[in-house]
Amino acid sequence: MSALTVEAGSRLGTLGAVLSIDAAILDAIVAHARRDHPDEACGIVAGPAGSDTPTRHVAMRNAARSMTFFELDSMEQLRVWREMDDADEEPVIIYHSHTATEAHPSRTDIGIASALGEPGAHYLLVSTRDPEKTEVRSFRIVDGAVTEEPVAVVNAVVDQHAVQSYLFGQSPTTVDYECRAGS
Repeated sequence: MSALTVEAGSRLGTLGAVLSIDAAILDAIVAHARRDHPDEACGIVAGPAGSDTPTRHVAMRNAARSMTFFELDSMEQLRVWREMDDADEEPVIIYHSHTATEAHPSRTDIGIASALGEPGAHYLLVSTRDPEKTEVRSFRIVDGAVTEEPVAVVNAVVDQHAVQSYLFGQSPTTVDYECRAGS
């Protein structure tokens, strides 16, 4: 198994200190963000309730169709939340993209997070401002307080001839690359 871990230096008490995400799910989120550019993309990654394990990617429609903010379509949100309830899932990750700025929550994003009422979710932001690099950062947003958290990408496949790189945030304190041959 290959893993990429990026430390942002925050710890969150009872909430998970690290967002662990499968490389295939992260690739799907980034592809959605690139596909919807120049509009912001949005969606969720559901997982078994109480597990903090993102397993099912759900790309959603930005009802605002805006380059500067996102709005989940209310009918689609109702349908997706009902599907999660029926499957005993919850939104582990709520994500959206920024098309011209860094991957950091705006005041509007913080308000949306509060309105969604999912304080246990990881809020993942993808910046598509640079077509050559992808900036991905994760945050916890609880009662209006924003805390950045490290992201661990698991099951990443490293091609010895072509390696795609992600730019995770602006100020990580450590970066660990662990690649074992034959894994």
